[in-house]
Amino acid sequence: MVELIIIIIVVSAALITLLLIILRSLLNPRRISTLQLLLKQGKISQAVRLARQLIAKDPRNADAHYLLGMAYLESQKPELALMEFKTVNNIGIFTNICEEIPFRKTCAKLYMQFNQYDEALKEYLLLLNLEPTVAEHYYYVGDLFEERSRSDKAELYFQKAIELNPQFGLAYFRLGKIQLALKKPIEARLSLEKSLKYDPDNVQAYFYLGKLMKENHDYVGALINFEKAEKEPSLKLKVLLERGTCYMSMNNYDNAISELERAVRLGQDENRNEVIYARYFLGLCYEKTRQFEKAVENWEKVYAKRPQFRDVAEKLSQYQELRTDDLIKDFLTASKARFTEICQDLVTALKLEIRDLSDLPNGLQILAVESESKWRGARKMPKLIHIYRSPEPIDEPIVRSIHEMMKKLNIIKGLIINSTNFTRRALEFAETRPIDLYDKDKLLELLHTIEQNYVNNKAQPKP
Repeated sequence: MVELIIIIIVVSAALITLLLIILRSLLNPRRISTLQLLLKQGKISQAVRLARQLIAKDPRNADAHYLLGMAYLESQKPELALMEFKTVNNIGIFTNICEEIPFRKTCAKLYMQFNQYDEALKEYLLLLNLEPTVAEHYYYVGDLFEERSRSDKAELYFQKAIELNPQFGLAYFRLGKIQLALKKPIEARLSLEKSLKYDPDNVQAYFYLGKLMKENHDYVGALINFEKAEKEPSLKLKVLLERGTCYMSMNNYDNAISELERAVRLGQDENRNEVIYARYFLGLCYEKTRQFEKAVENWEKVYAKRPQFRDVAEKLSQYQELRTDDLIKDFLTASKARFTEICQDLVTALKLEIRDLSDLPNGLQILAVESESKWRGARKMPKLIHIYRSPEPIDEPIVRSIHEMMKKLNIIKGLIINSTNFTRRALEFAETRPIDLYDKDKLLELLHTIEQNYVNNKAQPKP
């Protein structure tokens, strides 16, 4: 009798358990359907409560975790959504509700949003296996490889995206950027032009096409493309900087100054990389146009932020006398007529008589002879003199060209005076030739000699 009762109890328990399982299997889909309906109706808070109840009863319910994640996305809580999707990934069960392909697309975007690029890459690589003919998957893989500084792999994936979709304008653009960075100008130009063919509103493509043309010295073409790129507010500062340097390369310093001044005003923040470069190049433009005080003012602002930037410290050292010595300032900033007068005074201070004058780029050529000779009746020796107010140190080719000119004119001695200095190669070349080189310091001595002579002559009583 006892055994019969035990058997009855066991069988009853089994039947109850089976009944509960059947009821759960019948009710659970119904409750999942209710959860889907709540999401569709926009009743997010109710959907969240129901999803949590389902998960509490069955923590491995992938559909409930997935729908809870979707509810969090609807309520602008992406970080909570990602936590639920990670749980779905760990469970690894996909259904007609939690379908793998849309799940992985959503998951990958969330990983991208939170800068978890390695995890996003895993998702897109899985999507490649699931949908090997979808160009967008290859594009995103290329994007993620470029983010990890793997341009070689990124290039291959962008090319594959284009193979699958020959009108994929954005893929052409990203491929062109990489080819430009890898010094493949022909391929880069083709890719960027195709990008604009299929996506003419991509102003960034105009910007990089402009950079490519600038590198190939097609400054007119570059300026046209930069003008189109300027429509994008985020690119405007970079565009102004690029246009300014284009005009510099064309020796159009007035337009260069205009563009670079606009860049400085737009940038406002003196620490920005573009503003630093704009001020540096603006200083070069002012230097070329002999506005040295403005040049120094811009270089000082660069130096205050980045003392090691390019040769800005050297530039400031070069023009330090400009603030303290009016004579060198007058020499550097003088008009053409006044500069000629100063050069004539320099030659006179060297006790030479001028025989001929002619203009040089940034300077003056003077043919002079000795004003006095040690021997009566002796022929006065001619001397070829070049005086420069060049912003750059004079290099060996200029000294060599003067030496060749001396040979043609049958002149034995030469002299070069420069407002800056001379390169080492120039100094070495002149050492074994009859050419004297007067640098900035020697020029200052001569200018002060001229000034002192003027003061002394003025102080002498009239006869």
